[in-house]
Amino acid sequence: MKHVSFVALEGSSSYLASMVGVRGLRLALNTSVAVLVLSLPFAATAASRASAVAPTIAATTLTATDASRAQTVARAGAIGGSRNPVTVAAETTRSVQEVTIHEGDTLATMANYYDVSVEAIAFANGISDARALQLGQPLVIPPAEGALYTVKDGDTVDSIASHFKVDPGVILTFNRCYFEPERCAAGQKVFVRGAALPALQEPERVNVAVLRGPTLGPTPPRTGRLAWPVAGVITQYFWAGHTGVDLAAPYGTGIGASDDGVVSASGWVAVGGLRVCVQHAGDLETCYYHTSSVYASVGQQVTRGQIIAAIGLSGVTTGPHVHWECKLGNRFVSCLDL
Repeated sequence: MKHVSFVALEGSSSYLASMVGVRGLRLALNTSVAVLVLSLPFAATAASRASAVAPTIAATTLTATDASRAQTVARAGAIGGSRNPVTVAAETTRSVQEVTIHEGDTLATMANYYDVSVEAIAFANGISDARALQLGQPLVIPPAEGALYTVKDGDTVDSIASHFKVDPGVILTFNRCYFEPERCAAGQKVFVRGAALPALQEPERVNVAVLRGPTLGPTPPRTGRLAWPVAGVITQYFWAGHTGVDLAAPYGTGIGASDDGVVSASGWVAVGGLRVCVQHAGDLETCYYHTSSVYASVGQQVTRGQIIAAIGLSGVTTGPHVHWECKLGNRFVSCLDL
């Protein structure tokens, strides 16, 4: 059989040689070998892919650790998916508070404590006169500086914004009315942050009255070192940039005269608020600023320790205290040295 094959092959070669010639036969054979050699890498790659065994996926039970590793971690700055979305209030937003007026409370003390203006508290409670507070009276404290307003029939967000001179977006955003329009419906209280508030009627201010020189009459002699006007805590000492000594004490605490003398001035001044001054012997004058009330009149003789005023928050101040100031002639000196 093998012999027959060789005979057939030899016959085929002779036949091809007779048709294309010896050179043509050699060219055909060489071309076939070249094509076979070049196709070997591709054939090997295909074979390896075909022979690759697909991994078998076994049904296994994932542990808690495996499950946590399998979870997708949200990138920084991206919004991660959640089945329980929660709306978080801004850090600067606080709720409306209700408090009760106690002895010694005023609109000024409440405003200072809750870090809002007197006008904001007055508007929220329908107060037009600062003297109208009564003991036991409930007081509403707004969440920030602005107007706590009850929406009336016919009001719109635009009309409210126009009234308080703010952008409508301020009302919509703070009160979350974009997705819950019922929050801005009639009868609801909305807060208008940064609203332009009406002026509050202030208590009658005593006109500044200053009497000096011989008209005051003789001043009594000094009795020794100056007494502290109040048994408070020193919050700031006398120095080049501060003309007195600050003594902090509870609002309404009595302020006593540091020595015998004659009241030389009382009334409102810029920054210092309501103040009272006493002229002493030796061309010394003591003054007491930021008071809430003054109990002595100009020209009145007072004695050491006599209550002439009360601790307050008038003028520019961050808390109840008295600014205790001393002058020798026209020169400021530390009261603690006298």
